[in-house]
Amino acid sequence: MRPRPQTKKHMPNVQIPASDITFPCAEDDTILRAALRAGLGLPYGCNVGVCGNCRFQLLDGEVRHGQEDLPGLSARDRESGRWLGCQARAVGDVKIKVPQRDAFKSKFLPTRTVGTFIGAEDITHDIREFHFRLKRPVPFQAGQFALIQNPQDGETRAYSMANVSVTGHEWHFAIRRVPGGRMTSYLFGAMQPGSAVNLDGPYGLAYLREDSPRDILCLAGGSGLGPMVSITRAAAGSERLKERAVHFLYGGRTAHDICGKNILQCMPGFGTRIHYHCSVSEASPDWVGRAGLVHEVAREMFGEQLRSFEIYFAGPPAMADAVMKMAMTSRVPVAQLHFDKFY
Repeated sequence: MRPRPQTKKHMPNVQIPASDITFPCAEDDTILRAALRAGLGLPYGCNVGVCGNCRFQLLDGEVRHGQEDLPGLSARDRESGRWLGCQARAVGDVKIKVPQRDAFKSKFLPTRTVGTFIGAEDITHDIREFHFRLKRPVPFQAGQFALIQNPQDGETRAYSMANVSVTGHEWHFAIRRVPGGRMTSYLFGAMQPGSAVNLDGPYGLAYLREDSPRDILCLAGGSGLGPMVSITRAAAGSERLKERAVHFLYGGRTAHDICGKNILQCMPGFGTRIHYHCSVSEASPDWVGRAGLVHEVAREMFGEQLRSFEIYFAGPPAMADAVMKMAMTSRVPVAQLHFDKFY
């Protein structure tokens, strides 16, 4: 008896009736990421269920969230039939209502690939830069981020790339150890050279704007070091930005947490067009540098000149919120502020 031929399983389709657009969504993918992979510009921010920017209205069909009790979705949203694009998976064909914006389209379409851990170097007592070689090279823009999946529990976390890559053969991440954190416990502990992890990216809107006529100000704290180093590295090597100054300000709690200068010192133009500054929020008696929170020091250093910068920033949520408020009160145009809100 001849075996029956296997039928190919139908991949769910997501339809946006208002735009007459339909795109495929694999069962193990989310609606947001599938849309971005298809070259669409659906709004998003954190990509991990926190910010709520990727909410959509379910018109027909069934979807399921990868996890419940998501900060980015309120009880009122649930009652109104709203879901988070970065967490929702289609169960069969679905129809949704969601806005589209060209600004959210990716220059390099996000791709799921595998990264092999090839080495790491300590930056501070609790920040380490991890290097992965990709099985399938994927380019990215300086300042963008990717999702790393923990092989031990399947959960994903978002981390920004710290390197600059034209071909995308390697992605580097400057990651801060979180006491008790499952992801960083794996990265700092169980992961060994040769270990493979699932990677997904690039994502993010806080990438370097090489067409800007303004000087650059990078504000970083904690593991926000990574994307700001990537931005600075790209600016240092950009022919289009060779006349632009870059000011890099890193903030830490104590002198023990300060880092970044040795990385910038290796870049062309350091000391002439690339300038490093640092500050601590808890100054000891022997500290001789600037003291204060990053946003306070930036306002003190640059004052009204802030409005003339293209400003990029990354760090803990409280720092990012404070920088945004400082920039707003300093009347910095929103179009000149670039950050990705993920935790």
